[in-house]
Amino acid sequence: MRLSQLFQDQKFVMSIEIFPPKTAEGDAALKKNLQTLIEYDPAFVSCTYGAGGSTQDRTEFWCHEIQQTFHRTAMAHFTCVGATREELKDWLDKAAASGICNIMALRGDPPVGQEAFKAVEGGLKNANQLVELIRETHPEMGIGVAGYPEKHIEASDLEADLLNLKRKVDAGADAVFTQLFFVNDNFFTFRDRCNKLGIQIPIVPGIMPITDFARIKRITSMCGTVFPADLAAKLEAVQDDASAQFEIGVEHAIQQCRQLIAEGIPGIHFYALNKSDACQRILDALQFPVSRR
Repeated sequence: MRLSQLFQDQKFVMSIEIFPPKTAEGDAALKKNLQTLIEYDPAFVSCTYGAGGSTQDRTEFWCHEIQQTFHRTAMAHFTCVGATREELKDWLDKAAASGICNIMALRGDPPVGQEAFKAVEGGLKNANQLVELIRETHPEMGIGVAGYPEKHIEASDLEADLLNLKRKVDAGADAVFTQLFFVNDNFFTFRDRCNKLGIQIPIVPGIMPITDFARIKRITSMCGTVFPADLAAKLEAVQDDASAQFEIGVEHAIQQCRQLIAEGIPGIHFYALNKSDACQRILDALQFPVSRR
């Protein structure tokens, strides 16, 4: 089902994001964890796309698994990195032929060893051009785009970042999915500014439960996410206790989600990191219904 239809048909759109494992053992573990999360009836499951398209075949494989084995709508991540316009069109044709009808359109991060993003000759420079290409070649596809409540790390300021998001929306995006954040007020401010700018499509918060303090510090340092001092202090105090880190991180995510839902968000996009235990705890706390098939 196309993304826009999901938001029309469902009052609340909960979704899960995974990434393609690199080993057979990783595949087996993901299938087990995904089966657990599928029981909470996510509207769709998205699968990431490696730097420079390094996992594009695996992205297609997992989107097929999501739709054929788990019987859920899939969304394939897709970037501009390392590809010409014609190569991008070929990939979209292949994706459409395989039954993928939703794309998360991203510019993509610079390849390893490259400080700044640079389009290849004949390629695209930014995500709004990718959205335009999808709308031009496959108007039937649903399109999600990324939003940054605390500013993209490369943007000069918040205003420039919002104008960039508006270009992606005007090019034909169906919904905005935000980068992870831990301070809800920053999301609410972002949402209000989007509304004032005329962005009327759903703005969905992205939630990444903290299960490993060292890992989340690496992730936030790369993307510029604000990490609350009080939360950092709690985690630092138990940095040698993995179980305690998990409990603190999951409880913070539960409280985040409760407040976000109370404020009328259209859905939540969970960055599951191919695990089920944290999201399962959160969804149980939020009283999401479980379907046992």
